[in-house]
Amino acid sequence: MAAQGDYNTYFVREIEKNDGSLLKVSQCFIGDVGCVVWDAAIVLAKYLETKQFYDPSSGVNIWAGRRVVELGAGTGVVGLMAATLGAHVSVTDLEDLQSLLRVNIHDNQILISGSITAKVLKWGEDVSGFLPPPNYILMADCIYYEQSITPLVKTLKLLSGPETCIICCYEQRTEGFNPKVEKQFFELLRQSFNWEEIPSSKQDSDFSSPDIHILHVRKKV
Repeated sequence: MAAQGDYNTYFVREIEKNDGSLLKVSQCFIGDVGCVVWDAAIVLAKYLETKQFYDPSSGVNIWAGRRVVELGAGTGVVGLMAATLGAHVSVTDLEDLQSLLRVNIHDNQILISGSITAKVLKWGEDVSGFLPPPNYILMADCIYYEQSITPLVKTLKLLSGPETCIICCYEQRTEGFNPKVEKQFFELLRQSFNWEEIPSSKQDSDFSSPDIHILHVRKKV
């Protein structure tokens, strides 16, 4: 694949940053859940720009120089946002999504003030290539397949240290198996982690929803 990708395969969604610049995120016309930008990913990406993390007018930039790993990155929009704010980011997903991630990294390179690399990471398997533990783990809409819940929590345990903040954003869904999967995830998570939910007042005022939750998760000591 050429660096720019095959634009018969992709269509672009633009996401405006607070400084007016545009993240241009290619999505696939055909593919699995990782090939499109989900609402929770946009809510999380815009949350990273809120003043508690990033406020150039007062000199606040929590992201500058921080090591960040995004799990289940899909299109990479969340990791890309962190990289434009100065973080050093690894966007991770399965092998078949690496081409899409590389296209989006290439197409947004001009905005990146930190660094960003696409890497394969299969949940539940070796994470030694991502250690020492990152400052932040980002994950948006990763709670949807029952068979992936146990490997996902295992990866969170292996990857996070006592200082790691996991920022988890997910859309609460009421149909089919979704409530069962969410329940299983939080039951497993509770064994090793504590978390707090972030109120809408601390989220981006234009990009939040009652159905989309943001959690800060930390390993129990």
